[in-house]
Amino acid sequence: MTAQAARLSRIQPSPSTIAAARARELREAGVRVLDLTVGEPDFDTPDNVKAAGIAAIERGDTKYTAVNGTVALRQAIRERLLRLTGIEYADAQLSVGSGAKHVIFTALLATLNPGDEVLIPAPYWVSYPDMVLLGDGVPVIVPCPIDDDFKLTPARLREALTPRTRWLILNTPSNPTGAVYSRDELAALAAVLDERPDVLVLIDEIYDEVFLGEGRCAGLLEVAPRLADRVLLVNGVSKTYAMTGWRLGYCAGPADVVKAINTLQSHMSSCPSSISQAAAVEALTGDQSFVARAATQYRARRDLVVQRINAIDGLRALAGDGAFYVFIDCSGVIGRRTPDGTVIDSDDAFVAFLLDHARVATITGSAYGLSPFFRVSFATGEDTLAAAMDAIAEAVSTLVDER
Repeated sequence: MTAQAARLSRIQPSPSTIAAARARELREAGVRVLDLTVGEPDFDTPDNVKAAGIAAIERGDTKYTAVNGTVALRQAIRERLLRLTGIEYADAQLSVGSGAKHVIFTALLATLNPGDEVLIPAPYWVSYPDMVLLGDGVPVIVPCPIDDDFKLTPARLREALTPRTRWLILNTPSNPTGAVYSRDELAALAAVLDERPDVLVLIDEIYDEVFLGEGRCAGLLEVAPRLADRVLLVNGVSKTYAMTGWRLGYCAGPADVVKAINTLQSHMSSCPSSISQAAAVEALTGDQSFVARAATQYRARRDLVVQRINAIDGLRALAGDGAFYVFIDCSGVIGRRTPDGTVIDSDDAFVAFLLDHARVATITGSAYGLSPFFRVSFATGEDTLAAAMDAIAEAVSTLVDER
């Protein structure tokens, strides 16, 4: 008899966590590895945000808070959402959790019934399908090819909808591709959703401030506020403010959905860290110059990676307008042989080749539901990125094309 619950047989450990762990093992063994796996800013948390957390400790704000967050944090979230979407949210429409990942998982667990379908455009963030499975739902993967810039089209959305569809998950800017939906693209998807008022929409906007395009990133509710009664908007402070370890995320949406989330959270974690909440208030309401400085550096890094990858025979990369990832097409190297005679027959094999021969750690596209691709994170210094691009180019040059 195993101690593991049967439901855990439905899922696998996070592929990104496994990739990062493998790179860490090699480093601990004394091997120099250029790690491009982790979706975590290499910048430090801004000083004003750290100071707010320290001040919370010093004044004794170290107790439980309300399940849906402190009054100050809820106010900061409301003001931000009003500014971006034009929608005024009440307290009953807000929930605060220990990171956006926690909020998304709680939302799905609180709302799915056995057999409910959740539409997930691929490439997708690795945790979405497993979260759905743990909630007794059915992940319905909708492939979105590179020729469509990895974006869900209205036609594909309409085709994927069934009477059992409960949720659509939309991540913009996207992990792993960096793709950002334009206002027109969001409006076109909203028009299809108008045909199915019973379908809920989970918008994951955790990278909305890591925007590398012109102007600012548009959101679905800004474009189609009429959908507010069935859209759950999820965000947090981890990526924008380099606060991954603070674990603070939030959501806003229909009161009945949020009530279910808060009820479940009251039995899971009671509330997020009071200290992290105080820091998040400062992050959302304080000096925002860090956000612009970080975006400028990310943009330069993206351009470096895309330019260097597209100069390598057999690889192809698009320059996404958000997040800090590039999702690279490696179909051009599939079928080539390594110097020891091994055939590169998949993106899994190519990623293993890069780690073993170039000492560059990346993540296979199969982890994100679309092959043959691989993901690199450019949330690291330009020296590391340049060295990694050199190593990838050198490794690919050793492959023999016998086709």
